[in-house]
Amino acid sequence: MNDEMEGERLVGRAKLVLAVREHQVKRTRRREGKIDFAVSPPESDDRILIRVITEPESKSGYVGVDAVRKMSRTLGRRHYEKGIIIGKRFTKAAKSEMEREDIEAVSGRIPRFKLERLYLVIQGHVDNLCKAKCVKIPNEESDCRGYSDGQYSCNIRRINDNANFHFKRGWINPLRRDLVKLLAIEEGLNS
Repeated sequence: MNDEMEGERLVGRAKLVLAVREHQVKRTRRREGKIDFAVSPPESDDRILIRVITEPESKSGYVGVDAVRKMSRTLGRRHYEKGIIIGKRFTKAAKSEMEREDIEAVSGRIPRFKLERLYLVIQGHVDNLCKAKCVKIPNEESDCRGYSDGQYSCNIRRINDNANFHFKRGWINPLRRDLVKLLAIEEGLNS
C-alpha cells in the first residue's frame, strides 16, 4: 500500500473514532506529514488533540519518540486536556513515551467499539442524513422515499438496512464499514 493510501486509511480511522466517540471537530489543520483535529467531547469544554501521522519520519513507517514528544509539547503549549496519536505503527520508545505522557495510541487495528454503541451511532447518522436529504426522518417503512416496490433508490436506506442485518448477526467489522460509508456520504453532502 502506498503512503498516500495509508494516510487516507489513517484519516478514515480518525473519522471513525470521532464519530463513535461523538467528538465535535472544532478545527482541522493539515501540515506536512500530519493532520491535527482539535475536538471536544459531547457536553464538555475539554479540548482534545487528535494527530494523524500520515507520513512517519522514518523510512520503516514507524512513528518514533520524537513525534510523541512534539505532540506532548503541543498539548502543553495549547492547553489540551488529552491527546491521541493515530499512526500505522509505533516504536517501543514511542509507546513508552505515550504511556508516560498519557497519550492514547491508535495503530494498525481500529479500537474496539461495543456493537450496540456502534449501531446507535449509525442510526444517529442515518437520521441526520435522512433529514438533510429528504427533510424528515421516516416513521414507517412506507414513509421512506428511498425504498419502493422492493427497490432501493437511496444509498442511505440501503446502508441502514445492511447495518440492521449486521447488528442482528453481531458482525462488528461490517458495521464499522457501514459507518464509514455513511461518513463518506455525510462528507459529500457537506462539501
